Amino acid sequence: MMQQYLRLKAEAGPLLLLYRMGDFYEMFYEDAERGAKLLGLTLTRRGSSNGVPIPMAGLPYHAAEQYLAKLVAQGVSVAICEQIGDPATSKGPVDRKIVRIGTPGTLTDEALLPSKADRCVAAVFVPRKSNKAQRAGVAWLNLASGEF
Repeated sequence: MMQQYLRLKAEAGPLLLLYRMGDFYEMFYEDAERGAKLLGLTLTRRGSSNGVPIPMAGLPYHAAEQYLAKLVAQGVSVAICEQIGDPATSKGPVDRKIVRIGTPGTLTDEALLPSKADRCVAAVFVPRKSNKAQRAGVAWLNLASGEF
């Protein structure tokens, strides 16, 4: 299980990784220390690596959206790893993968957005080469109001 976690953590890079284990999302190592401090969670440990206890913090899956909102409000980017395999039929660790990324700049979930703040996204298109005068296209969308 810990090898799988470390592989997914390498994939997530600097993002705080929420690793689904049954009814909880777990954080390990530096993510556990950071997550516990930011969210006011109890820091505990799970097993050891080379005789050193592995820090762990967890949160119930049904409260994940509330905790995600708290993290994003503090400027933290989060990778959410879900169990995609069936624990009942799995031999060895249940298959997992990162299925969602939440960042302050890409958050679009209405339930997590501040109710009185604009949340804008923009796209710019510049053609690679053209014999004509250079033109560009710009699109702007306010996700909070739907204004385009």
